[in-house]
Amino acid sequence: MLQIFSSVMDGLLIGLVYGLAAIGLTLIFGVMDVVNLAHGSIIALGMFFLYLFFGAGLHPYLSLVPVAILGFFFGVIVYLIAVKRIISGPPLMSLLSTFSVSMIIIGIGTALWSTSPYNINFKVETYNILGYTVTSARLIAAVAAVLVTFGLYFFLYRTVLGKAVRAVANNREAAELMGIPSQQILAISFGIGTMLAMLSGALIATLFPFTILSGGVYELKSFVASVLGGLGNPTGALLGGIILGLIEGSVAPFIQISWTNVIEFVIFVLILLFFPTGLFGGRK
Repeated sequence: MLQIFSSVMDGLLIGLVYGLAAIGLTLIFGVMDVVNLAHGSIIALGMFFLYLFFGAGLHPYLSLVPVAILGFFFGVIVYLIAVKRIISGPPLMSLLSTFSVSMIIIGIGTALWSTSPYNINFKVETYNILGYTVTSARLIAAVAAVLVTFGLYFFLYRTVLGKAVRAVANNREAAELMGIPSQQILAISFGIGTMLAMLSGALIATLFPFTILSGGVYELKSFVASVLGGLGNPTGALLGGIILGLIEGSVAPFIQISWTNVIEFVIFVLILLFFPTGLFGGRK
């Protein structure tokens, strides 16, 4: 029972980080109807940005601030170059465009860092809570994911700019008639979504070894969590990530880890079939 409890708790903590990654994906979809296939490579980029700042002597958790800033501006640049001109076109165009961005990131990353695994070596404390052993890295990653999510919620619902983002997401034409500069809002939204993806990648890098190809795994998990929570629903994406983590934690003591992805995608298909708008509703 202790093993099951420990596994479920581990799943809950990592599920919060999955949720943060999924929020970045679902925010971009919710605002501009773009499925960002560069999401996984951007997560991997966040891992390596953290690695570079750590190598320069900055503590991993202090490095989250410059990673977030770089992530935002990188997202704005990607939007202006690869998304802006095709956002009103057929969905296939945005898929191909963001996929091309993904291939460029992976190509440059492979040239710079190869596909060998890297890791962040820093001091980690261990705590024992009612027989459950947990590292400070997992706790901090989970708490950081929650804090960033609350920060996003406050931004979207309590600030003028956030309300403009929601207005553009609900009805772009009506927002423009009310004087909201939709193109600037779309660029900001893409920047925020990219920032969240990079932050999730940076947090994952404090927990596990990584390569430039590691983002692909977390991109798939982001899709599953987004669909579980309802595409376009940031709060649902966080809950979807928690559910995904709990599923992983619950089945890990009983089956080989290689079967976990199979179970996740069976659930993914079932949700698409029986709950097309997700468990918590679609776009909010």
